[in-house]
Amino acid sequence: MTHGRLQNAGIVRKRTPKVPRKYDRKSPIPRIRYKKIFFNRHFKNKPAGQSRK
Repeated sequence: MTHGRLQNAGIVRKRTPKVPRKYDRKSPIPRIRYKKIFFNRHFKNKPAGQSRK
């Protein structure tokens, strides 16, 4: 979405109401929290779970 002139960008942003968060995330997202599991699942295509036969 463009605001036309660059001067308008800050004005439009100030006018836009801020939406409050639904909840505060204390821990990082699962992709970072379980980096090894994410890597194995998505890049090595290993199945989920303990029995990986």
